[in-house]
Amino acid sequence: MTTLGYQIPSFTYPGVGPDQLFNNVARQAKEAEGAGFDTLMVMDHFYQLPMIGSPDAYMLECYALLSALARETSTIRLSSLVTGNTYRNPAVLAKTVTTLDIVSEGRAQLGIGAGWFELEHSSFGIEFGTFTDRFEKLDEALQVILPMLNGERPTLDGKWYQVVEAMNEPPPVRKIPVMIGGGGEKKTLKFVARYADDSNLICAVAEIPRKLAALDEHCGAEHRDRSTINVTRQQATCIAPTFEEARSELDTALTARGLTGEQLDVARSLVVHGDPDTVGEQMAAQLELGLDGFTVNAIANCHIPERVELLGNTLSALIS
Repeated sequence: MTTLGYQIPSFTYPGVGPDQLFNNVARQAKEAEGAGFDTLMVMDHFYQLPMIGSPDAYMLECYALLSALARETSTIRLSSLVTGNTYRNPAVLAKTVTTLDIVSEGRAQLGIGAGWFELEHSSFGIEFGTFTDRFEKLDEALQVILPMLNGERPTLDGKWYQVVEAMNEPPPVRKIPVMIGGGGEKKTLKFVARYADDSNLICAVAEIPRKLAALDEHCGAEHRDRSTINVTRQQATCIAPTFEEARSELDTALTARGLTGEQLDVARSLVVHGDPDTVGEQMAAQLELGLDGFTVNAIANCHIPERVELLGNTLSALIS
């Protein structure tokens, strides 16, 4: 399960075109592996997210990229954070994740969520549906995917998906852990309790205790031992050897997106940034609220060599 995950948040780097892009991404993966991250994650999106950049910023397809990174690394687990369930037929997704597990020699993890980015759906001709539709689809999809990953041949005649004795051969090398991402207290955390090994919360720091309490309640209803679920929270970071360097690198990235004044201040407040001591103190405070670990990105400076390594070394010391 994921205790310390590194997510690559962006594929648009100063002076880096398509011909050098993979080398830069692979360098981050190697730094993350060497610095103690247990899981390497990439977004499953087709456009860049609005809180990070413009839709036409570079974005690589998740599973092709993870399969390539499997051959650049040797120990780190590989996952999406998280797969948009609406983008793929669930039986095909089970085959895709299993193939990633085989090419990585047993290092695949399935991160999955209901999907939320409407622009991608409308642009690519993928049905978006209502909030309820998407969670119904996720529930049915997991009833197909999980049995297939566990060597079963599920049959489902559902509202959204129909499969008949869906086979998955060859099977995964090892049991593939499942992470469900999001912080919805009524549906998402209920699905975590029912189906998942990991929960990755998307929420404000102050909301962590409430989210954990909601998960505890759902685990009780599902007769599930809460301690069998590893809970992390997604956090944007910007670390550098000195606070001044970190602030400068963060501000450079934020102002490049057109943020100024109050917008800049708000964006800064959402990113844990500074020197290793400052970042370590802020992240340790989150652990004290009951988390089991972190999933983090280096939102402003992942393209700078040794920044991912510094982040991993800093956080590894907190959870070792």
